[in-house]
Amino acid sequence: MSTTSARILELNLYPQYFDLVAAGRKTREVRVKYPKFDGLAAGDLIRFAVKGTDQSCLTRVTRVAEYSSFEALLDSEGPSQVNPDTTREEQLANIRRIYPPEKERLGCLAIGIELVH
Repeated sequence: MSTTSARILELNLYPQYFDLVAAGRKTREVRVKYPKFDGLAAGDLIRFAVKGTDQSCLTRVTRVAEYSSFEALLDSEGPSQVNPDTTREEQLANIRRIYPPEKERLGCLAIGIELVH
């Protein structure tokens, strides 16, 4: 019988998004499909931090879904899962400020997360 342990990723977030994760209000993290996310699966752990601070929180991955665009991701996942405080249009603009079109073409990930207490 083989045993596998949960993978632990360390990811930075902007303070406004970190606050939503730490409060349990943001249940989907949006990322571009970089190679470091290959094999990310339910049960893995992500420690989110605000760069340059001691703020961090641990989350468990509940699911991972891939989309061809951020628009398709928001339409399928629901904007309130990604950021309950802004509209779909605001979120799309904010995401695209972080990830330009050449990054979006790599594929878009919706990572379901829940806080680990």
